[in-house]
Amino acid sequence: MNETYTIAVDFDGTIVEDAFPDIGKPQLFAFDTLKALQEKGHRLILWTYRYGKQLDAAVAFCEEHGIEFYAVNKSFPEETFDPKYSRKINADYFIDDRNIGGLVGWGEIYQHFLGEAGVPSAKKKKKNWFGL
Repeated sequence: MNETYTIAVDFDGTIVEDAFPDIGKPQLFAFDTLKALQEKGHRLILWTYRYGKQLDAAVAFCEEHGIEFYAVNKSFPEETFDPKYSRKINADYFIDDRNIGGLVGWGEIYQHFLGEAGVPSAKKKKKNWFGL
């Protein structure tokens, strides 16, 4: 994929294990994948139920792990909340553990967007009819 996207990413249960209101352990490959996405020019939005001190803690945790988001709970940094408009985030993709079927795994997310070899994927290689 050569295009860049705006990607909204949930926090609890997605970037970290769900331990709300505390912060869980980082999900395997989550921060590596998020960093690689940013390096390729994708814009990441933190899209979470958290607010106030709990949101500040989540943002700080991500910053400590090398991720600064394009926006947090808004479509773009300058956006101000207006109750006349929908709070739906404007993004090309949403990464969330509450998707139908759940979170596919960060290795597969990496493969989808970056398609580079050397990163684990949840998919198993299919054998051809020779068994190779």
